[in-house]
Amino acid sequence: MLLSVIMPVYNEVATIEEIIRRVLAVDIPKELVIVDDGSTDGTREKLRSLPLSEGLRIICHPRNLGKGAAVRTGLAEAKGDVLVIQDADLEYDPQEFHELMKPILRGDADVVYGSRLSGGRPQRVYLFWHRVANKILSLTLNILYNTTLTDMETCYKMFTRPVLESLHLRADGFDIEPEITAKIFKRDWRVYELPISYYGRTYREGKKIKFWDGVMAMWTLIKYRFVD
Repeated sequence: MLLSVIMPVYNEVATIEEIIRRVLAVDIPKELVIVDDGSTDGTREKLRSLPLSEGLRIICHPRNLGKGAAVRTGLAEAKGDVLVIQDADLEYDPQEFHELMKPILRGDADVVYGSRLSGGRPQRVYLFWHRVANKILSLTLNILYNTTLTDMETCYKMFTRPVLESLHLRADGFDIEPEITAKIFKRDWRVYELPISYYGRTYREGKKIKFWDGVMAMWTLIKYRFVD
């Protein structure tokens, strides 16, 4: 079973080589699809200088279109039976793909979320208001879609190809995260959640998501509850 790792990238020159190394080191049949979303800090040049590697594909947007646009490009190019999104920073550990895949390989799950909030794995002590916002968004999701997810905004969303083909994603920005989640629950796919490690970073270290992205996430959850 082939795993497609979709990596949207924007201005991550300090971490891009290391995260690629970590993903390629995971002992799972896989491809890594990198979508550079108009980086201007040298990331694109660094990507172009990488040696050719089997299972590594690099796609470049002509300009910055947004994380959602980069994710959609990567998903459209992916060939795998199972797909997962991997941010280009070092906040998540790709070795945890092994655990996330287990419910899918057993035939129990169509979708597996890696939760940063369910305990049991290393967690950097990080931004309080980000955690509050995530809890509010997850609570809103659970009320609107009658579920019990703990970490809606996690990067690690792993799903099978039939799930992908059912989603018909439209978002260009960070609202891709709630759009994926809303449409997964609206279509009654079997969703499991497992604890993962989280090595979060600060804005000084390169974090990009802002307050307005949280507002858009809330609106996206409400919108897709009533429209498709």
